[in-house]
Amino acid sequence: MAKIHNYSSQLTWTGNRGEGTKDYKAYDRSYRIQVDGKPLLEGSSDPAFMGDASKYNPEELFLFSLSSCHMLWYLHLCAVASIVVTDYQDEAIGEMKEEEDGSGAFTEIILKPKVTITDPSKRQLALQLHHKANQMCFIANSCKCAVKHEALIH
Repeated sequence: MAKIHNYSSQLTWTGNRGEGTKDYKAYDRSYRIQVDGKPLLEGSSDPAFMGDASKYNPEELFLFSLSSCHMLWYLHLCAVASIVVTDYQDEAIGEMKEEEDGSGAFTEIILKPKVTITDPSKRQLALQLHHKANQMCFIANSCKCAVKHEALIH
């Protein structure tokens, strides 16, 4: 039987400069994300959309979500397969296409995990587990674009 998991967060727009959204340039795109019991996360829109480059934007958080979900599943699968991972780093990249009407969507995401394992004889299985991690990842399963991997195993 399927299990249902519920999540919640609170988002507060902090960008009212005193006139609200009187016009497109009258307000700041800043916001705070709060999850009970965790540190605040400061966000804004991408600088291309008048955002603050010093704060996380939704597109970066989306990539982070995919990258971290994949890693967590991968580490789980390696542990089950008796593959000892001693280091894991990922450089996630994504391409978003903005349409003329201002809408947009990610068209491609590539995760580039670099993984170090202790047993070189398990290198091939370690590579294959990236495919299984992608199939299991909650975030990747929620995407409408393909999530690709270019993994390196050391």
